[in-house]
Amino acid sequence: MNLENFAAETAGKFERKFKRKPEWIVAAPGRVNLIGEHTDYNDGFVFPMGIERYTVIAAAPNNSRTIQLLSATNGGTATIDLTKPIIRGEPSWANYVRGVIDGFIKKGQSIPGFDAVLDSNVPMGGGLSSSAALEVATATLLEEATGFKLDPVEKALLAQKAEHDFAGVPCGIMDQFTSVMAKKGHLLLLDCRSRTTELVPLTDPGITILIVNTNVKHELTGGEYAKRRAQCEKAASILGVPSLRSATMPMLEAARGRMDDVIFRRARHVITEIERTLEAAQEIRQSHWSQVGKLMYASHLSLRDDFEVSCSELDLVVDIAREIGEAGGVYGCRMTGGGFGGCTVALVQSGLSGQITSHIGRVYQEKTRIEPAIFSSRPGQGAMVLK
Repeated sequence: MNLENFAAETAGKFERKFKRKPEWIVAAPGRVNLIGEHTDYNDGFVFPMGIERYTVIAAAPNNSRTIQLLSATNGGTATIDLTKPIIRGEPSWANYVRGVIDGFIKKGQSIPGFDAVLDSNVPMGGGLSSSAALEVATATLLEEATGFKLDPVEKALLAQKAEHDFAGVPCGIMDQFTSVMAKKGHLLLLDCRSRTTELVPLTDPGITILIVNTNVKHELTGGEYAKRRAQCEKAASILGVPSLRSATMPMLEAARGRMDDVIFRRARHVITEIERTLEAAQEIRQSHWSQVGKLMYASHLSLRDDFEVSCSELDLVVDIAREIGEAGGVYGCRMTGGGFGGCTVALVQSGLSGQITSHIGRVYQEKTRIEPAIFSSRPGQGAMVLK
């Protein structure tokens, strides 16, 4: 469903629930990262794009000191009392909204009471940043409701802080930056150290991004993200650098005797992944799709073997893609997101994407007894006000 129709549908849900038309409608996209995984919290480079899947919020003032939320995605409701300090609470999905509201209040803004319906077609828990889309959509709504416009970097950082403080996830900056700053027809090369971005066109109609959601999320992920982050920090400390962005492979090899094998491999992934990301941007600028594909496969192997965040289902999708090969229209494929399940991202020939989708879906389901969710996307637009 295109965004215009999805927004109209959300507005209709608002009218049915609150018996009036929404005054504001905003949207913010999920994202997929083409390459550059687990580099963002190491001050490295990432190379994401907004996807054509959005969180949409339809809202209107309610002349009270409360915010009434209805999630059309899960049917849940939440009430936020603006006369009291904003704290974490139940339902947990509303904490993303609470965190952004708290961020605006801390910037001296008085938040009006409003009613809102939230809906999303960003897959949940698949590593496509459904949480960032909700945070950024909320921030975009609050800009409209208060008249207080944030600088794009400030907006992304406010949304990231909401995730840290209210959802308890120590995420890097990629997800929120992409949801705020993505541009239609472009990938976003983001330098996570300087927080500067460069738009790299991906406008070739012959190229499509294919996203395969394995519909698997392994429970062992509890503290794995935080553990990887700590391991990277330990490697940087041993190397005497502020972050692994400042490290090189010769530097790491020279220090091999001073760190255990796991710390060495974690650092090797980050250092080589930053190199691959910059190289991929250069190859895309020149439309060298085969080279981009090779870098994607190398990224997956590094995530599987050195960073150990893949799983058998992700590996299977990448193997199926590799078997189809360039002759069948697949240039490259890799896991994307935090890992342990979730999605893969592939660079494919647009004219063959239907056949590729059918083949991957059939073989994956035969081997796992799980039906994957597969969709293609062009690079989508970042956060926007629709009404």
